[in-house]
Order: sequence, then C-alpha cells, then structure tokens
Amino acid sequence: MPASAPSEQAAADDARYRQLSDNAVSQQKLEQAHAAAQQARAAYDGALADRDLAKLNLARSEVRAPVNGRITNLELRPGAYVSVGRGVTALVDSDTLRVEGYFEETKLPRIHAGDRVSIRLMGEATPLAGHVESIAGGIEDRERGAGATLLANVNPTFAWVRLAQRIPVRIALDGVPEGLRLVAGRTATVTVESGTTRLDPAGLWRAFRARLVRDAS
Repeated sequence: MPASAPSEQAAADDARYRQLSDNAVSQQKLEQAHAAAQQARAAYDGALADRDLAKLNLARSEVRAPVNGRITNLELRPGAYVSVGRGVTALVDSDTLRVEGYFEETKLPRIHAGDRVSIRLMGEATPLAGHVESIAGGIEDRERGAGATLLANVNPTFAWVRLAQRIPVRIALDGVPEGLRLVAGRTATVTVESGTTRLDPAGLWRAFRARLVRDAS
C-alpha cells in the first residue's frame, strides 16, 4: 500500500462529509473527519521528510575528496561509528604545498614579491626553485591583550633587549623534481635572491627555519 494511501483516504472522507447536509451528519462527525484528514496529511509530510533525510545521510556516507592530495592519520576501523562534526582523518592538499619562511623584520626591505628563491629541504640533496609569493600583513602583538572592559591591556614591563620579530614570508614552489617526496612540516633552508643581493640564511645572515606547509581539508 502506498504511503500516501491513509492521507488520501482521510481527505476523501473529509470531502464526502462536507458535501452532506446537517441532517445527515453531525457537526462533531464533520470536525472529526476534518481533523483526521489533517493528521494523516501531517504524518505523510513527516514520512517524506524522513525519507529525504535518509537519502541525504546515505549520500553523505560516501566521502569525496574536494581537492587533490593524500589521506593521512586515518583513525577509522571497520565497525567504528562517526558522530557529526568529528574529524577522523586529514587530507593533505598537494596543490597548495608551499614554503613558509620566517625572516627577521630587518631583512624585509630587501625582500619583494616575485624574488627568486632557492630551497633545500633537510636531508635532501636536490634543491628546489621557487619565488616569493607574499609577505604577511601582520603578526600577533605579545605585549597587548584583551581586557575585561574591552580596553587595551598593555604589559607594564618592557625588556631592554629587543630581538627582531620574525615575519612569515610565503614562498611558492616553481616545480618539484620527479621522485622528491614533499611532506608537510619538513624543515627547509631558503635563499632569497633580491636583485643582486642574496639573502642566504646559511651564509651571511643568521640561519632560520622554514616550513613546508599545506592546506588541510
């Protein structure tokens, strides 16, 4: 029997009772038929909503990767239950791999977007080529916090020795040699060629660490 049969039957009874005169059917019976028709219709609409929700949940049970990359740190096992909003794995987006270099602020005037960059990953003999994509627009102010009254809460003490702040510089990879494994989080040393000047953290300037990072979905 179709799921809509009770609703259709109740609607037909309600319409039939409404066509009868007051001598043939009481007002109470008419109201009962009308209420039964409304209840059957509500039950039918609820069944349709449950069906559509079941279809949606079934479609969501098949996970499709929104980007290219590799699955890592998979914690699922056969028979495991997954609750809504709980992450169970990480997807490393291979199309967004890049290098984040942390330069001292005193070096920033000699770094510009588009400058060529030489990259060496720790443990790898093959160098990579890239270019400066962007320079961060700001970093966290460690001397200031949020007060309870929404006013600035400034640290009253000040260190006499001030170190240059490290500013993130995003470096895009121009190409990856075949066979080189890129793993997000690896340590890299970068050399920025700014015009005729080479900003080499392993040579004239202090060594600093860069990180091969990615976007995770």
